[in-house]
Amino acid sequence: MKNPHDIIIQPHITEKAVALSYGDERGALLRKKHELDAKQGKKKGKAEKLTVDEDQIVRKYTFIVATDANKIEIKAAVEAIYNEGKKADQAISVTSVRTIKVPGKMRRRGTRKGGHAPDRKKAVVTLAKGQILEDYGV
Repeated sequence: MKNPHDIIIQPHITEKAVALSYGDERGALLRKKHELDAKQGKKKGKAEKLTVDEDQIVRKYTFIVATDANKIEIKAAVEAIYNEGKKADQAISVTSVRTIKVPGKMRRRGTRKGGHAPDRKKAVVTLAKGQILEDYGV
C-alpha cells in the first residue's frame, strides 16, 4: 500500500465543504420522519416537533487526493490517518467515497504563451452516522 499521506494531499475547505462537514441535519430529520410514518402508517393528526440526535447526523468531508488514487486507496488512507493512535471503539469508519476529476484551467503568460494549470482530483468521504473528524481543518 502507498503512504496514506501521499494519497491524501490536503483537506479541501470551501463554504460547501464546511457545510457538509457539519452534517445534514435536515436529511436526518427527513429520515426520522419517514421512519415514524412507516411505523404509524400515514395518519393525519397533530404534527410533532422532531429533534435529531448527534449520533444520527451523517457528515461528509472533502479532500484533494492524488490523481492516480482510487476509491479503495482513499478509504484506507483516510482511515489510517485519522485512526492513528485511537482505540478500536473510537475509530472512524468510512461509509462511501465519491471522486471528482477537475481538469486544469487554461492559463496565459503574455500574448503568445499558452499553458494550463495541473489537473487535480477531489474526494468526498462519507463517515458512518454520528462520527466526526476533530482535526479536519475547520
